[in-house]
Amino acid sequence: MADGPDKIKRVLHMKLRAVGDPKQMLALMQSATPFYRALGSTRFRTLQSVDDPAQFLVEIEYEADSALELNRQKAASDPMMRTFLQGWKQMLAGSADMDVYEDVSG
Repeated sequence: MADGPDKIKRVLHMKLRAVGDPKQMLALMQSATPFYRALGSTRFRTLQSVDDPAQFLVEIEYEADSALELNRQKAASDPMMRTFLQGWKQMLAGSADMDVYEDVSG
């Protein structure tokens, strides 16, 4: 029996600014929990700035097939992903930054 695809661990940081009420942004992020799980999220958390309540940092740890991770643009063309991202774009009005990290702490 062949082994499954190699998995790699990554951490996605999304830095977001709420355009409207920060409570609406928080509700949107919390409603995305099943989506994060479906994409292989092993852990995620939402942080809100103490000094600027409209500023959020979402940290998502996930595992992905190494082949998929090599080309994240293909993943972004997935219909489920596009629908999810469209909701974020409407809510954020272009005020989001995303970076993907690898944990090298050992």
